[in-house]
Amino acid sequence: MSVETGTDPTTDPATDSTEVDDETATAASAQGDTATGTARAPEAGPAASSVTMTKALNQALRDSLADDDTVLVFGEDVGRLGGVFRVTEGLRAEFGSNRVWDSPLAESGIIGTAIGMAMNGMRPVVEMQFDAYAYPAFEQIVSHAAKLRNRTKGRVSLPITIRIPYAGDIGGVEHHSDSSEAYWTSTPGLTVVTPSNPADAYSLLRESIAADDPVVFMEPKSRYWMKETLSLPVTTAPMNRAQVIREGTDVTLLAYGPTVQTALETAEAGAEHGLSIEVIDLRTLSPFDDETVSESVRKTSRAAIIHEAAQFGGYGAEVAARLTERNFTYLSAPILRVAGFDVPYPSPKLEEFYLPTVERVLDALESWDWEL
Repeated sequence: MSVETGTDPTTDPATDSTEVDDETATAASAQGDTATGTARAPEAGPAASSVTMTKALNQALRDSLADDDTVLVFGEDVGRLGGVFRVTEGLRAEFGSNRVWDSPLAESGIIGTAIGMAMNGMRPVVEMQFDAYAYPAFEQIVSHAAKLRNRTKGRVSLPITIRIPYAGDIGGVEHHSDSSEAYWTSTPGLTVVTPSNPADAYSLLRESIAADDPVVFMEPKSRYWMKETLSLPVTTAPMNRAQVIREGTDVTLLAYGPTVQTALETAEAGAEHGLSIEVIDLRTLSPFDDETVSESVRKTSRAAIIHEAAQFGGYGAEVAARLTERNFTYLSAPILRVAGFDVPYPSPKLEEFYLPTVERVLDALESWDWEL
């Protein structure tokens, strides 16, 4: 099975949805052509084909709608337009406007409506369109969606899936390239999931929609055009489990979403210099898979985590602290973080200097005293 990734140079996915025409939207489904990475899904059957992450997500939504009449899909421009990234393309025509529809431009209202529907037996799947667009809905998600089961002593569950396209490397402007995962992972009551490849995108979204508690499903925008040869439907490792996607003995690289590809490329580059790097795709950020990660760290005795979000107070800080507490006597060196800089996400012309790169990761690894 093969994986390819790339961004389509003809698209401008950061354009507001009201300005996206049919030609641009069609181009947004274009596929990259740079072969990289390794596959993690089960072997494809005879009907295997090249599938983008966008297509995998679209098929997961379609199959969920077909299998369960209580599943609803709504958000800004997800109906007629099919979403800015075409993830919901064709669903309104197939299932009707009673099950797939366009909401007003009011994120707080979208989540509030979803909460009410979930309390009454429905399974809403809502889209926030862009990462920073979710901030007006923060109070609804944190104060109500995350807490209602606890508030009602388990009597009321909220099977809501909140899809959030996130992270950068798409040439997006302000409010279109945030990495907001730490806001959600620091909120008890939310499961936070982020796939890095098409197979996981399909399988994890199906599992998220079937879950009886709220899931923040974070989709790495720069990987929407990644291609993988597989047959849908596909079932990968279960939610809440990390996966070792490349074995190594010298150091463990932890990554998720958009930075998994960076970690794999770093492992390839490190191998050329005799460095054996193990790569783990976290897949689910909260709850954290201590077992899988700790087993790897105890084997290699060194670890680093890569993410696009700013380093200070970022998700990597929690991971580093957690692993140190549980594996201190096994460590040969401090756990490192390779992250975005502590500044607001920069303009498109500067984002290449902000994002973690293979060179930055290798430089960080070289900072250790390897004689220990």
